[in-house]
Amino acid sequence: MAYLRLGISDMALGRFQDFLWGLVFPLRRRGGDRLQLDEALHTLMGSRGEVSTAVAAREVLDSYKEAPEEDKLAFFRNLEQNFNAEFEIVRAAWRAYEHEPSSENLSRLSRQAEPRRLALLRRLHQTPNSTHDLVAMRADLLRLIKRHRELEALDQDFEQVLSSWFSRDFLMLQEIDWSTSAAILERIIRYEAVHEIRDWEDLRSRIEPENRCCYAFFHPSLTDEPLIFVEVALTDKVPGGIGEILDSDAAATPVNGDFTTAVF
Repeated sequence: MAYLRLGISDMALGRFQDFLWGLVFPLRRRGGDRLQLDEALHTLMGSRGEVSTAVAAREVLDSYKEAPEEDKLAFFRNLEQNFNAEFEIVRAAWRAYEHEPSSENLSRLSRQAEPRRLALLRRLHQTPNSTHDLVAMRADLLRLIKRHRELEALDQDFEQVLSSWFSRDFLMLQEIDWSTSAAILERIIRYEAVHEIRDWEDLRSRIEPENRCCYAFFHPSLTDEPLIFVEVALTDKVPGGIGEILDSDAAATPVNGDFTTAVF
């Protein structure tokens, strides 16, 4: 057992216990159904180690995905009403800053005023493949906000964490061409909202000719999801209208490479 004692000495006891908990005591199921969302949230917020946090986060995300519409609304209301900052703790931090307006007290006040749901969202992000689930969760929230304006503050918290995860430094620029995976090309067709791409041949005319380019930004966690993309046409003059650019016959016409204008 010497190797076991050595292992414990090299890590915090709580982390080691959470590791064993994740291996030996998987989250309970109730009659084959997943835990209720509120119980799963309680488990997640009480977890201390990386393994147990990841397991509990996956439980919340999977339970949410399977929940009916009314339960999703209740989930968001729970976050909005019960995962705010603690009033007394914020007031104490404010009084300390009011008494002594130091940088340290200001920093403490800022931390204490942060809603608990921000910590919850960060914990949810600690499980594999969670980015897509959280983006989909926010899409549900935006749809529900149209009828439930009281959830707008919750959306600001989603926006804050998602903005940090999707900052420019995390995004990867990739050229899209006819050899790109069909899954990505299909999304390019579906997502084009300005100048509709009618079919695969229409897409081909926009990205395959030597004077046509397409570039997209991807997130490391969403490698098949073009977050932002732009189509570029290289020409030897400023076109008279978009029709000249979208004309598939014109795009297929051989060019000599003397481009002076990029249209996107």
